[in-house]
Amino acid sequence: MKRIVILGAGESGAGAAVLAKKKGFDVFVSDMSKIADHYKKLLDDHHVAWEEGQHTEELILNADEIIKSPGIPDKAPMVKKATEKGIHIISEIEFAGRYTNSKMICITGSNGKTTTTSLIYHIFREAGYDCGLAGNIGHSLALQVAEEPHEYYIIELSSFQLDNMYDFRANIAILLNITPDHLDRYDFKMQNYVDAKMRILQNQTCDDVFIYWKDDPIVSRELKKYDIKAIVYPFSELKEKGSIGYIEKGQYVIEKPEPFNMEQESLSLTGRHNIYNSLAAGIASNVAGIKKEVIRKSLSDFPGVEHRLEKVATVRGVQYVNDSKATNVDACWYALDSMKTRVVLIVGGKDKGNDYAPIVPLIKEKCAALVYLGADNAKLHQNFDNLGLPIRDTHSMKECVEACYELAEPGDTVLLSPCCASFDLFKNMEDRGEQFKELVKKL
Repeated sequence: MKRIVILGAGESGAGAAVLAKKKGFDVFVSDMSKIADHYKKLLDDHHVAWEEGQHTEELILNADEIIKSPGIPDKAPMVKKATEKGIHIISEIEFAGRYTNSKMICITGSNGKTTTTSLIYHIFREAGYDCGLAGNIGHSLALQVAEEPHEYYIIELSSFQLDNMYDFRANIAILLNITPDHLDRYDFKMQNYVDAKMRILQNQTCDDVFIYWKDDPIVSRELKKYDIKAIVYPFSELKEKGSIGYIEKGQYVIEKPEPFNMEQESLSLTGRHNIYNSLAAGIASNVAGIKKEVIRKSLSDFPGVEHRLEKVATVRGVQYVNDSKATNVDACWYALDSMKTRVVLIVGGKDKGNDYAPIVPLIKEKCAALVYLGADNAKLHQNFDNLGLPIRDTHSMKECVEACYELAEPGDTVLLSPCCASFDLFKNMEDRGEQFKELVKKL
């Protein structure tokens, strides 16, 4: 019996374990951290052996194949040992793809992935399509393939998931943008990160579709290196030669495969970045044959994504906005660009090799004050203290919200758009956003 070992027992690892067990493999799950109780129950219910708080070499390095959770870096000692021994390491998405012939709509990019994925899922559901939401958005593809199969899967893919995907094929691939992110995981080499993102193209055939943002300079440069077999549907903010999706004279326009248009003002998502997300989602839905009236209605009533420019409350005339999902500089840039009022900006967290220079002009233009939120704010001080803005240094969300309350004036917006990962002070970006919302609502 072939032995599958799974490193990491979170959503992807536990889901992969269930699918592997159902397919008759000898399965073992190992996690260096404590496994959440609901995942332990899932593993126990399917009679999957597991360990937590350690990696036992003799139980791992006898694997025929290893499924690695995306949060585990290639430099982790056990991963390095497995690689040196020649054990094939794959992602949960790669493994799940072997056991389904469903249509795969896959979305990647440095920013906008979750919003675009959620919007496509919303449109497909409204159209009555049998579809599952999966991937980096927090739902295991493998678990769905094992226990709740769907005709379509809408999958958000991170660069970490793409790294360990080899034979998986996207029927509709969407590449939103590529800007610096996660460079700490890629030896601080931008090209390594770019190469990971471009893997979304691999294995596509002439029967597939590739949708991308034509205005992105890195994407445009990289595409010249690839022999793309899929049908290509580029989109851009403005109409230009080669783009089939764009905004023109207040109209949201898609030319192919079926002509479609609606008033830009009717789009539920606002801000420049959301034009791109809405175009990508509309084109994918159009390609999938969804009726125009469904696309039009769904683009108009989509409620948005939690922790992404989420309006929390207005206190003493100050609007508080939770953008905890902005874990890189480019995401913060788009958030600031969309602001129509003076801003008290909250930045900080676990730095991923960030270059803050791109947001400095917008901070000068839009910000009334800066609040640093992190275990170590030294890099923030180096980059922003010289701008002459009021600065507060905080090391907990309670301190942070109190500082914002003191600094903000009626008519201002307090914007949590941190540019950084959350793992220095919080469990994850959701925990950071939830703490922010809870404390704001107590003001």
